[in-house]
Amino acid sequence: MSRPNLVVVGSSNTDMVVKVSHLPAPGETVLGGEFVTAGGGKGANQAVAAARLGAAVTFVARVGADALGSAALSAFGAEGIDTRYVSVDPGAPSGVALIFVDDEGENMIAVAPGANARLRAEDVVSAEAPLSAARVLVTQLEVPLEAVFAALRAARASGVTSLLNPAPAPAEGLPSDLLALVDIINPNRTELSRLTGRAVASLADSEEAARALLDSGTRGVVVTLGAEGALVVDATGVEHVSAYRVRAIDATGAGDAFTAGLAVATARGATLQAAARYANAVAALATTRLGAQPGMPTSADVERFLAST
Repeated sequence: MSRPNLVVVGSSNTDMVVKVSHLPAPGETVLGGEFVTAGGGKGANQAVAAARLGAAVTFVARVGADALGSAALSAFGAEGIDTRYVSVDPGAPSGVALIFVDDEGENMIAVAPGANARLRAEDVVSAEAPLSAARVLVTQLEVPLEAVFAALRAARASGVTSLLNPAPAPAEGLPSDLLALVDIINPNRTELSRLTGRAVASLADSEEAARALLDSGTRGVVVTLGAEGALVVDATGVEHVSAYRVRAIDATGAGDAFTAGLAVATARGATLQAAARYANAVAALATTRLGAQPGMPTSADVERFLAST
């Protein structure tokens, strides 16, 4: 199987996860069970997942000059990720996410972005060489928009397919000139609603809102629907891709696993519909383990899973 080049521009956090019987209400203390500290951040999650799926990954990010940043860099190196463009920032701490996960695998997350908020356009420009050689650029919205803009412009200038995971989507949506630079956009229903200003409560609503995004210039929209799978909308039509049924333990990072699977399959030449089916399998497997990065499956895991279904 080919090993495509990917560049991921995005965030890196340390996740501190507590397993609880139910998610706490305001003012409530819930005595938890297992505590896990693991690598996280949407950018880092997607970079790790893509590397485990067999891609050659270059990561563009910022971490703090602290123990958490050093641990993150070591972990990326162990995954075979090119970290030459991960800047160590002495002026900000590394990003941290505090996460509760209940018995159904649902989660509640609070993030202190730290050095992620200081990623700049020049950080992205410095990675021009790997960007121009990539098959796919992957980026998200946990870093400043100027860095996202720079990455998308560089990809467009080099003819590299860009994939935007618009998370977390701002309430006011995204600038039209940014959306016009995106080749494939991968929102969930909430993000799709925010990007289009439309209510999204059904598959029909999702299709209508996705078509509105196509009108913005993107060539493909893949909406993640959780247990309902994914909806693919592009110039060839609409396809609802069913989810795989597994016993979920922790949904943290499942969306990032999906994005990575979508990117890797696209980089290998799959159609958007086939890439979404592969991404569904990657995301399903990711929910069967605790923690975002620890739960990311390998290419061999996914192949075995697909063969068994």
